[in-house]
This record gives sequence, C-alpha cells and structure tokens, in this order.
Amino acid sequence: MNIQLSEHFTYSKLLRFTLPSIVMMIFSSIYGVVDGYFVSNYVGKTPFAAVNFIMPFLMVLGAVGFMLGTGGSALISKTMGEGDRDKAKRIFSLLVYVGAALGIVIAALGIIFIEPVAVLLGAEGDMLADCVLYGRIILLALPALLLQFEFQTYFVTAEKPQLGLAVTVAAGVTNMVLDWLFMAVFQWGIVGAASATAISQAVGGITPLFYFASDNSSLLRLTKTRIDGRVLLKTCTNGSSELMSNISMSIVGMLYNVQLMKYAGEDGVAAYGVLMYVNFIFISAFIGYSVGTAPVVGYHFGALNKAELKNLLKRSAVIIGIFSVCMLALGQLLAQPLSALFVGYDEALMDMTLRGFRIFSFSFLFAGTAIYGSAFFTALNDGLTSALISFLRTLVFQIAAVLILPVFFDIDGIWLSVVAAEVVAASVTLAFLFGKRKKYGYM
Repeated sequence: MNIQLSEHFTYSKLLRFTLPSIVMMIFSSIYGVVDGYFVSNYVGKTPFAAVNFIMPFLMVLGAVGFMLGTGGSALISKTMGEGDRDKAKRIFSLLVYVGAALGIVIAALGIIFIEPVAVLLGAEGDMLADCVLYGRIILLALPALLLQFEFQTYFVTAEKPQLGLAVTVAAGVTNMVLDWLFMAVFQWGIVGAASATAISQAVGGITPLFYFASDNSSLLRLTKTRIDGRVLLKTCTNGSSELMSNISMSIVGMLYNVQLMKYAGEDGVAAYGVLMYVNFIFISAFIGYSVGTAPVVGYHFGALNKAELKNLLKRSAVIIGIFSVCMLALGQLLAQPLSALFVGYDEALMDMTLRGFRIFSFSFLFAGTAIYGSAFFTALNDGLTSALISFLRTLVFQIAAVLILPVFFDIDGIWLSVVAAEVVAASVTLAFLFGKRKKYGYM
C-alpha cells in the first residue's frame, strides 16, 4: 500500500517512505564507485586521475537537473497541498520539457569548451587527452543526465519512490555490466568507461519519459503546458541551493585537485578521487533521506499543517543524528578495505589514501545536518535560506579551509578542511532553523 504525502508520519512511516530514495541515491553512488574501480584497475592510474580531474566540470554542467528537480518538486508538492493537481501536472510537464532543451544546449557548449577548461585547470600531456576524450563522450548523454536528476525527485513527489529506485537500479546495473564488458573484456580503456556511463545515463533519463507520458497511477503525468516565467523563476529560486551546492562542490573539487597537484602530484589527485567515490556513497544516504522527505514537507506547508511540520522536523533530527554516528563508525571500519579496493596495487598511494580516509570520515558526523536543513528550507519554498546554507557549506567554508589548513598541516590539512567546513556549516544551519522557527511554525 502506497504511503500518501498527506498522511501523519511516524518514524516507521518516514523510513519506509524515504527508503527507496535513500537506496536510489546510494545505488547511484555505488555504480559510480564501480566505474572508478574498473578505470583504476583495468585502465591505469593516470586515466583514473584524469576522470576524477575532469568530473567536477562535468557535474557543474549537470547541476541544472538538480535545480529543476528539487526546486520543481517543492513547487509541485506545495501546489498539490493547496489542492490544484491539474496545475501541478502542468508545472511538472513544463520543467521536464525545459530540462531536456537545456540539456542539449549545455552539452553542445561543454563539448566545445572542455579542452580549454581542462588546460586552464592544469591538465597536460596524456592526462589532458584522457580528460577531453572522456568528457566529450559523457557530454553526449548530458540531456538524459539532466532528466535523470529531475526524475529522481519527481518520482517521490508522484508518490512512486519505488519506481524511481527501479529505474536507478536498471541504469546502475547497465553501467556495471558495460564497465566490465567494455574495459575488462573488450579493453576499450577510457572510451569504454565513458561509453558505459553515457549509456546508463540514457537508461536513467529516457525510461521515465515513457512512464510519465502514458496513463499511469501516479500523481503526475506529462501533459500540454505553456511557458510560465513565474513558475520557472520560482523553481530556479527554490532549487538554487541544489544548483549552488553542485556547482560549489565541483568548483571546490577543482581547487582540491589544484592543491593536491601542488602538495602530492597525481597520487594526491588519485587518493582524493577514492575519497570522493566513498564520500558520494555516505553522503547519498543524507541526500536520499532529504529528497524523500522534501515533498512531504512541501505538501504540509502548502496545506498549512504546522503540527505535521513540527513532527517531521523532530523525527528527522533524530534519524539524521543516528545516521551520522553510524556513518562515522563505518568510515573508520571500512577505510582500509575500501582504500585497498581502488589503489591496493600501489603501496605509497595506498598509505596516502588510507590516512586521508581516516581523517576525512569525521566529516560524516556533521554533514547530514546542513544537507537536511538546506533541503528542508527548499521544501518550504524558502530558496534564499536554502541557497545560503549550501553556498556557505560547499563553497565559502571549504575554500577557506582548503587554502588555509594545508599551510599548517601540509596534505593532512586538505583532508581536515572538509571536516572543518562541515562543523561550521552544521552550526550555521542550526542557527537558521532556530531563527526561522516562528515564521514557519515548525518548532
């Protein structure tokens, strides 16, 4: 039996409703990890470093999909809470069509400018060639990637999180199988890695179009619509935090790579790549929970149900706290086997990665607070506060930390900078939640 957005949520119901979103996000990260494993072990250290070097730029281009998905979901769920489901369908349709069109334009620009961008960031020689080749193949599937990011949140808003999970699993399995086939069997190298990822993104982004274009049992369906500037502006405002978060993380990732090249060379970039793969998995649990609860918060905000908003925030704080402690413990426990999985073939690189992992994992204790807080304000259609939290967490605090701490702690300062940034971001988020409590009535 489907859980509806309008229901009262207990701990059990919250976890059951958000579990598909959590698993969906974790699974998306895991197949990215599998990608990295095959590149590192079957193609080589330099191509592995190249993939991680250019990936932040590619994620900047894909960030529009996160903005349209999260910002649109907040507006759609609020509209449904107000009782206008036909309008909600028109908004949904408009955002899907706009996402596809933007994907085509951004992909074309990315293909043209990827080489000068890679040069600007410091890539050269074989690493530059690998960056450009990998990036251009990935960009061919960018329109599908934008849609995939959108549909990950729209499936939850449509009260069909299980279908969203199924699509993600299908895309992930496609990527894993093709990674093995293209790199381990056919030995296509970095071309195989990029092709496997691009095809899997096509599966994740195009398959949902067929579902939402046909008669279905969800709350949403693609229909006729029209350009509405106010809807697009509100969506972009609501989703600006997710856009900012993804762009900021990518910019910071580029800065980390520059700092690591300075302090540790290609080995440092490769070690950071391992940490980022694992970080994606752990952080995905927080993101998945936040994505899963956002439409519920948006619905009850639209319905002016302050009692349920209080209930959702209180229970979510407990769940996020438990998740945080468990993730820190897992990070310490799995540091050695996960480091060995990627770079066990190189002793010096293995030692660097393991040390970084043990320091870096303390960030998991604090990251969930800011991630959920930002999503909570997005769901309340307070895009400005949400964007400010994301901007401070993913850009300001991390840039300050990664520029300052290495001066005193050398390469350890780079790993510590993430922890320091998350501590300050969590504190700022709690201050915003306390300061806005009377305006929204969630405390």
